[in-house]
Amino acid sequence: MQAGAHPDALDQATKDFLSARPRLFGIAYRVLGSATEAEDVVQETWLRWQNTDRAKVHEPAAFLTTVATRLAINLAQSARVRRESYVGPWLPEPVDTAQDPQLGAERAEALEMAVLLLLEKLNPVERTAYVLREAFDYPYGRVSEILETSEANARQLVSRARRHLAAERRERVTPAAHRRLLEVFLSAARTGDLSVLEDVLTADVVSYSDGGGIRGASKIPVIGRPHVSRYLVAFAPRFWPQADIRWVEANGLPAVLVSSGGQAVALLSADISTEGIDRLMWVMNPAKLEPYVASLRD
Repeated sequence: MQAGAHPDALDQATKDFLSARPRLFGIAYRVLGSATEAEDVVQETWLRWQNTDRAKVHEPAAFLTTVATRLAINLAQSARVRRESYVGPWLPEPVDTAQDPQLGAERAEALEMAVLLLLEKLNPVERTAYVLREAFDYPYGRVSEILETSEANARQLVSRARRHLAAERRERVTPAAHRRLLEVFLSAARTGDLSVLEDVLTADVVSYSDGGGIRGASKIPVIGRPHVSRYLVAFAPRFWPQADIRWVEANGLPAVLVSSGGQAVALLSADISTEGIDRLMWVMNPAKLEPYVASLRD
C-alpha cells in the first residue's frame, strides 16, 4: 500500500482489480497453458497495482490488462525453456469451465486443450496476439499497444497463428457429438475392442500421456491408428478394471476423470473432428490433476 494512501482509494483500487480479475486470469491462462502460472501472474499484477500511482491511471482495466499480459509473455518465454527439459509429452493444465464457460473472455476461443497444445508451437508474442484478438475481441490497435508493436505487425501475428491452427485442425463437431464419440471410445477402450477403436480413431491420431515423469505414462506420443489402438488394447486389462470414471467438463468440453481407490489418476480429453478422434490427451501428472480435482469440489 502506498504511504498515506486513502482507505477509500484503496477500496476503489481493490474493486477495479477484482472486476478485471477474471479477464486477467483468462488471458494469462491462455498464454501460459497453466492455471498455476496464470495465478502467479494475477498476484504479481495485484502487487504492481498497489504500488502504482493510480491517480495517473485513467482506465484501470486497460492498465491492468497490459501489465498482466506482459507479465504472462515474460513468464511464457522462461516456461518454454523449462518445458524443453520436461519428461515426456507436455499437456496444458486443465481447468474446470463449468462455472465460467468463457473463462473471463468475450468468446470461448483458445481454451480447448488441443488448441492450447497447438499454440505451444507459436512464440509467446504470436500466441498472445491471437488470444487477445480471438478470445477477448480486442481491436488490432489495442493489441498493438499491449504488445508494443505496429498495428500491421499485430495483424500479421494473428493471421500467422490462425494459419497455424487451420493447418493442424480439421472441422470440429458439436459438444453433443463430441460426448457421444467419447462415450463410444471409452466403452471400446475399457473392453479392449480393437475394431471399434479403429473405427473411431482417425488414421493420423496421436495419443499424448502427460505424467511429468511421475507415473508410468508413455514417455513419447503414440502416433497413428494401428499403434494407438493396439496400445489401448494392451493396457486395458491393467488400467480399467479397478478404475472409476466420472464425466466432467474441462476447457469447455466433456472429459473423463479416471480414479482408482478414491485417487484421481488421469483426466482424459479428446480433440474430435468430423473424421473422428484426432488427439487423445491423458493428463496424469498429479501436479496438474490435483488443482483440477480440487476445483471440482469447490
